[in-house]
Amino acid sequence: MKYSLHHTFLFICLLFCSAFAKAQSQPIPLSNDINNRIEKSIYFSGNERSHTSMRPFIVGDLIDSAQYDSLLSPVKSKDWQTRSWLGRKIFTEHLVEVHRSDFELDADFLPTLTVGKEGSRSLYLNTRGFQVEGVVGTKKLFSFSTYLYENQAKFANYITDFVNLNQVAPGQAPLHNTTIHNTFDYAYSGGTLSFTPSKYLNIQMGYDKNFIGDGYRSLLLSDNAVSYPFIKLTATIGPLRYMAMYAQFTDDYGLINNDNTPFPKKNGIFHYLSWNINKNLNLGLFENVMWEPGQISFSYLNPIIFAHTVDTNNGSPGKSLVGFTGSYKFLNHYVLYGQLAINEFTLKEVFAGTGYWANKQGGQLGLKYLDAFNIVGLNLQTEYNAVRPYTYSADREIKNYGQFNQSLAHPYGANFREYLMIANYNVKRFSIHGQGGVSVYGLDPAGLNYGKNIYLSYKDRVADYGNYIGQGLKTHLYYFNSSVSYLLNPKNNLSIELGYTYRRENGATSTPYNASILSFGIRSSFRNLYYDF
Repeated sequence: MKYSLHHTFLFICLLFCSAFAKAQSQPIPLSNDINNRIEKSIYFSGNERSHTSMRPFIVGDLIDSAQYDSLLSPVKSKDWQTRSWLGRKIFTEHLVEVHRSDFELDADFLPTLTVGKEGSRSLYLNTRGFQVEGVVGTKKLFSFSTYLYENQAKFANYITDFVNLNQVAPGQAPLHNTTIHNTFDYAYSGGTLSFTPSKYLNIQMGYDKNFIGDGYRSLLLSDNAVSYPFIKLTATIGPLRYMAMYAQFTDDYGLINNDNTPFPKKNGIFHYLSWNINKNLNLGLFENVMWEPGQISFSYLNPIIFAHTVDTNNGSPGKSLVGFTGSYKFLNHYVLYGQLAINEFTLKEVFAGTGYWANKQGGQLGLKYLDAFNIVGLNLQTEYNAVRPYTYSADREIKNYGQFNQSLAHPYGANFREYLMIANYNVKRFSIHGQGGVSVYGLDPAGLNYGKNIYLSYKDRVADYGNYIGQGLKTHLYYFNSSVSYLLNPKNNLSIELGYTYRRENGATSTPYNASILSFGIRSSFRNLYYDF
């Protein structure tokens, strides 16, 4: 019998659809703004189905839709905000709302208009976004969402340098074949279809992002890079949740595009098993294999875990990543979490301590303090991340752990240490955010590969031994960001925001680069954009 991905999905659907139960399907946006408002309820809900390391969350899985809506709405609306149609659209409603017993549809205009200063240099971001989402059926088993963003931007200097070098607006859109620019015009879109035929199974197909982990960063799979097409199956049985995802990625590192030569593609399979051992402790096992189309067996399409073993048996044509996650909740306020990423290692070399190049691992350790000091809405977080040189890289860039010139894991790539502290306080309609970070990483001198850039082949490494974090041009990065915002409309996350960012990059052989950025404007968004690099 000819084996295909279609047959696999059909078989699993038939297997689980016989056990229908009340189960919603609408994903909660991957947004730190949203997570900060619902995080305490998610972690300490006591729900056995709460697997906090698999994101995006699904409404009705962790909390029901009514509770979710109430958490997003910090205070009741004033009478003057609801008296007129215009007032309701600005402060309390979606732009378009169609709510029936068996069908719901919401549509929003999502504007962002901010202006800023970096020294004497003027900055701006002008975004017009549109989003449509809805659910179908009385049990809300099927949901859909789609979005489009059109942007004009003049970034801070360090972001401009990044865009010109990597030909991508961070986490948003590729900018193919642009010459050196100081302003950018780009658009991107995406969407997801989600179907939950039973309480045991959710099926998603989309062009979007995913996240594995409990931290601000992820060393396994983050929402750092540009969106990608994927098909994802998630099965939940008792305290176990298992995800199998198939995705396609694009590389254009150093390539010139034309109408007759499309950018090369690579495929990825992701497996993740999450186990709630008890109400406090969760452990997870992650694996990924990246490969070039046409170079791999259909055995990779088997949704059962241990694809790394299949890759080995097939002669290792792909590039594997294995990882472990864990979290422990205690005292009704604290969450201790961590990750271990293993791209490759040789056991005897790990303990030898000689800096062997193929010992490619990363680790994360973090702590969350939710409703800190019994102050509702105050969340504190500290996190440490470290990744050895050459982690996530491959013998050829087409098999590395990247998408459109960005890492699918940490935005720094590899060869770094990072210390983070984050504070968020949400009170009524006000939100106060502060983030500070100190990082050490090794940049590459011209023509040498010290292991930070995951798009360089590890075959071009500088040495087999003596490889340590920070090698190359050792660089320190100090980053601080703060903002105060006022929420106008919880339905589309429309806020007025004042922000300040300070960044200092100090290399061993270069003049320190300082950036002091002040910004102000309105913002309406359900997405994470990372500029803290």
